[in-house]
Amino acid sequence: MNEKEFDGRTALVTGAGRGIGRAVARLLAEAGATVVAVDRDADAVHRLADELSAAGAGGLALPADVADAAEVERIVEAAEREAGPLDLLVNVAGVLRTGPALDLTDEDWRAMFAVNTDGVFHCSRAVARRMVPRRRGAIVTVASNAARVPRALMTGYAASKAASAAFTKSLAVELAPYGIRCNVVNPGSTDTPMLRGMWSGGGDARSTVAGDPDRFKVGIPLGKLAQPSDVAEAVAFLLSDRAGHITMHELCVDGGASLGA
Repeated sequence: MNEKEFDGRTALVTGAGRGIGRAVARLLAEAGATVVAVDRDADAVHRLADELSAAGAGGLALPADVADAAEVERIVEAAEREAGPLDLLVNVAGVLRTGPALDLTDEDWRAMFAVNTDGVFHCSRAVARRMVPRRRGAIVTVASNAARVPRALMTGYAASKAASAAFTKSLAVELAPYGIRCNVVNPGSTDTPMLRGMWSGGGDARSTVAGDPDRFKVGIPLGKLAQPSDVAEAVAFLLSDRAGHITMHELCVDGGASLGA
């Protein structure tokens, strides 16, 4: 990637406090973008913005809960006022709660859809409304390979991610006449705090790579976990002019774990 590929562009990245969102924010900033970092963790996004500024990149921290439509509208308005017109949006913020479907609570279900699906809708709507008059922009939603391949103990998460992916691709149809592209990146097991939180029951990197036949979970053919930077590179490509004729696409970054599904 050209180190100035996003020079002069402004990107809003949700879930930027850690993991994939943080990696995306840093990569875009390194490539010249002014990054608006959004996360519920105010301390995390302020630290990130400070790091970007110290490195000579443009960064703005706007703590917010993407599940709150009014809050999203507020921070998008602030982003355009303080950082400039938004050219790029990356929906990364996500919530994961695992367990058997029959034990999943209403609160678990609502929490995942509130962030993973409603949050994507709120942010995409608010940003796209501003992109349309300018007739330019690119949106990437980070979903999951669980949206494409059934996963035991992840029913709510898989459903919420499948919904956000379908929304993003349908949105792409509506926004195409305005020159706005919308795509989806589906990560598999990635070395993030979210994945490590799933290992509290005894799992680890080795077992994740190997898979679990008893749960009908295929391992990772490439034999390794993804790093957040692997996913960030895929996101950056789809945002870039190099992907200027790509829209409504789902790019899987999972080392082959979904066997090309």
